[in-house]
Parts: sequence; C-alpha cells; structure tokens
Amino acid sequence: MPFLIVQTNGCWFLGDLVCVIYGGLTCLIISASVGTMVLISVDRYVAICDPLHYSTKVTVTRVSVCISLCWSFSFLFNSLILKDHFKRPGLYNSCYGECVVVVSYTVGVVDLFLTFIGPFTVIIVMYMRVFVVAVSQARAMRSQMKTFQGSETVHVKNSELKAAKTLGGVVLAFFSCCSPFYISSLLGQSSSAGFPSIPIESWLFYLNSCLNPMIYAFCYPWFLKSVKLIVTCKILKPDSSDISIL
Repeated sequence: MPFLIVQTNGCWFLGDLVCVIYGGLTCLIISASVGTMVLISVDRYVAICDPLHYSTKVTVTRVSVCISLCWSFSFLFNSLILKDHFKRPGLYNSCYGECVVVVSYTVGVVDLFLTFIGPFTVIIVMYMRVFVVAVSQARAMRSQMKTFQGSETVHVKNSELKAAKTLGGVVLAFFSCCSPFYISSLLGQSSSAGFPSIPIESWLFYLNSCLNPMIYAFCYPWFLKSVKLIVTCKILKPDSSDISIL
C-alpha cells in the first residue's frame, strides 16, 4: 500500500523492476501469512488434543524449521509464478507508467488450491477436532470439580481454548477476506492485477494480513508487550531474555 500512495495521477513511476519486486513481495507475504495460520492451527491441535506430549512434539527447533520451510516454500512458489516477470520486467505493460502483473488461468487455479482451498481445509479439519476434544475435556473437568481441586488444570485448559477461539477469529477473517478474490479468479475475472486499478476483492485480500496481528493484539496482552519491546528496541538489550511478558 505505501507503494501505491506515492503514485502521481495514477502513474507508476518507480520502474518495471520495482513493480515486479512489489508484486513478488505482496504475494510472498500473503502466502507466508496463510502458511503461518496453518502452523498455528497445528500447534493448537497438538496443545489441546495431545497436551501430555506437547512439550516434546513442539520444540523450538521444530518450530524454527517449520517457519523456515513456510517462508522458503512461499518464496519458491511465488518465484515460479512470477519468473517471466523477473526475466522481462514490464512484459505485459501496455503503456509507459503502467504496473501490471499477469497470472495465467492455470497458475491461478493451482494458487487457488495451494493458498486457499488446501490450507483452509486443513485448518477447518483440525479446528473441528480441537473443539470436539475441548468440549469433551470441559465436560470431564466439570464432573471432577466436586472431587478434585483442579483449578490450575482448568486455567490451563481455558487458556488453550481461548487460543483456539482466537484462531477461529483469524480463520473467519481469512475466509471473509480471501474468498471474494479466489471466487473472482476462478471465474476468470482477475487473471491480471493492475496497479493502482486494483479490484475491491484484491484489497480485501491484502486486508487479511492486516487483520491478523490486530486480532492477536486485542486477544493477548503479551502480544502487545512483545511488539512494544521490538518497536522500542529493548529486545536488543542483553537482559531482554529475562523480561516477563506473560
């Protein structure tokens, strides 16, 4: 969006190469955002459905590897989609000062399954499993409350359930913002994206990546504290690892 703001009279004056880089970064960030939601859903699934093995299955090393693979796959996939644009910047421009990124119908269908249908199906399946287990755990805890003092256990389960509900908000925002874009793409109405004449469904698609951190910020105080530490550069201090954010 900052790239679009600096335009004069609707004319792209940053050059064809920057146009391709801008389009590539946009696709990369969106793909990585979707992949991150899948990873979060897997994390919630393990935390609620297999809590006793959570600490052994979800380790810092495995999380780091999964995040790296998510970004690497997103970078590789979008590089293949835009390879012709990177080879010949401005290939599909019809006039000077235009920034157009064209994606074929076949590539659009592949992107539909890899970036929308596939991840959304995985998230929904895991999410349904999470709530089935969460409901059964809540019933079991209510039946044992009169016998055992399990306040700490209840607190942990409520925390996990809250995280699952937050993920539900993220998934709902994801579906609401992205479905119009992919529906229009599937119908062949958005095989190309021109800047700044971007259709409303594309803006909704971009809006999803903006809503995710806002949802987390309103639901988790520790998220706000973490952002504050990063913005104020306190995270660079030697004692930053000892700061309590929970």
